[in-house]
Amino acid sequence: MRKYYLDNVRWITVVIVVLYHVFYMYNAEGVLGGVGQITHLSTQYYDIFQYLVYPWFMPVLFIVAGISSRLYLDRHTNKEFVKSRTTKLLVPSTIGLFVFQFIQGYVSMRLSDGASELVANGVPKFVIFLIMVATGSGVLWFVHLLWIYSVILVLVRKIEKGMLLEVGSKTPLLLIALFFFPIWGAAQILNTPVVSVYRFGFYFVFFMLGYYVFSNEEVMDKLKKYAIAIIVIGVALSITFAVLNFIIRDGANFADKPVNRGPLYAACAYFGSLAMLAGMARFGDFSNDLTEWMSSHSFGLYVFHYLGISTVALVFAQNAILPAPLCYLLSLIAGFLFGYGLYAIISRIPFFRWAVLGISKKKA
Repeated sequence: MRKYYLDNVRWITVVIVVLYHVFYMYNAEGVLGGVGQITHLSTQYYDIFQYLVYPWFMPVLFIVAGISSRLYLDRHTNKEFVKSRTTKLLVPSTIGLFVFQFIQGYVSMRLSDGASELVANGVPKFVIFLIMVATGSGVLWFVHLLWIYSVILVLVRKIEKGMLLEVGSKTPLLLIALFFFPIWGAAQILNTPVVSVYRFGFYFVFFMLGYYVFSNEEVMDKLKKYAIAIIVIGVALSITFAVLNFIIRDGANFADKPVNRGPLYAACAYFGSLAMLAGMARFGDFSNDLTEWMSSHSFGLYVFHYLGISTVALVFAQNAILPAPLCYLLSLIAGFLFGYGLYAIISRIPFFRWAVLGISKKKA
């Protein structure tokens, strides 16, 4: 039977990502990457939303990706797995950058005045285009890491030959809680110095736990049994993290060191992910017309939403053409319109649907 709660975790989390990026675009905490503050408020209290969700929303997607990899590999060979992941993940995050995502790079560079500076300094147009391509990767960092992890998983499977899955199925609840420590340890290593989202060690642990531990029904039954308690712990940790860093530390940068290397961040990331996973497994394992549609369009929303948000920011917010509340609202609307609209269009165009979305043939 299809695990509908995984679909629901995925699309709900992507919606949260869209909301996060709207607040992130106009944040007043000094987190680089957007326009920055466009209001005259001394404190943007709603910015606390970023602190509440940032530690856990991407880790839970890596856990779900790990579980989904197990479900796929139970019915397919390693070769088929690598081929499908290469088409779905590697192609859009490499070829897709040259075909379409350079547009996101252009918008992002315009937001930071990077494009005008390059032109003023006489940088050749071809070089500027390559910089746009690199900058256009944007949200596709998740796809980059996921492809790398998928290849590593195949290599690990060839070595352990299924023994770790059997061990993982017997994981006791106490050990599940203690997985916090390797996650905290992994947060300290393999972090890129400039682009802070590329945390190779940190997210790898979540992916592998998804595959070897949380893909087992025996483990998920334990999580469902204690789902309410896990949700309470996850919410309590997220609130503690938000209050400490947003209020007490006066807007500490949640997206970079030292905050994202600390034990509280790791605890929020792990137990927040478990709260979402356990809660949806117990209360959200269902399907209807709405959830099916949202699930089937979640990848498109993830890939294209930021282009809508950043385009509104470039055209209307950066030049203060519209008042701040309207910029927030238009950014939110554009995130969904670009996400669903571009997906509907590009998924129907030969070659582009393969290069940008990893769709090898036209979807029904």
